[in-house]
Amino acid sequence: MGSTEAQLQLGFYSSSCPNAERIVQDYVNRHIHNAPSLAAAIIRMHFHDCFVRGGPFWRVPTGRRDGTISRSSEALNNIPPPTSNFTNLQRLFANQGLDLKDLVLLSGAHTIGVAHCSSFSNRLYNFTGVGDQDPALDSEYAANLKARKCRSLSDNTTIVEMDPGSFRTFDLSYYSLLLKRRGLFQSDSALTTNSATLTFVNQLLQGPLQNFFGEFANSMEKMGRVNVKTGTTGEIRKHCAFVNS
Repeated sequence: MGSTEAQLQLGFYSSSCPNAERIVQDYVNRHIHNAPSLAAAIIRMHFHDCFVRGGPFWRVPTGRRDGTISRSSEALNNIPPPTSNFTNLQRLFANQGLDLKDLVLLSGAHTIGVAHCSSFSNRLYNFTGVGDQDPALDSEYAANLKARKCRSLSDNTTIVEMDPGSFRTFDLSYYSLLLKRRGLFQSDSALTTNSATLTFVNQLLQGPLQNFFGEFANSMEKMGRVNVKTGTTGEIRKHCAFVNS
């Protein structure tokens, strides 16, 4: 186990806060049904530094420290934007020690949650800068989005389900949509442009749902061990939103 991974362990707070994991789990369980988008937000928050119907479960090694400095530029330079093509996705994931299988599995988090039109409207109205539509996007789906949701390139308030008809359920339908050219983001569609990632997508669809849950959980835990701060670097915050004074 590497020095960074050694800082994370199950039950890290067993002495200082014995019920830490249970407190978090109970809170999410109480609120998830009234605010199902919370599940997507939690996964997204984990991606940056689930408890839904039938979703995966895994034990999270704790003890990860927060930084004392927060720069938006660091996030922009390291987190794949929704406009990413395959080359960009592969590079950014590889920089964090994540492989193509992790890329496919972690993208599966888009099976829940919503997105603002501004995240993908360029695919509808101005894909290459000449007022065109992304040819990789299913034309019927694009027409429906234009007519009912994102009616202009400048719309930055309307939200759209990432996985229409199933955005509150953690399942495999996201991957089915990819094969129908109905992935909402350009980064979603990019998964079908590479033979290796396309093979992973098909393997997931051909396997049982529980296999996806297990594989997704493994990749989430793997991502949780990326860039762990050690020793006196960083801090465990008393309040998540603020640096310790």
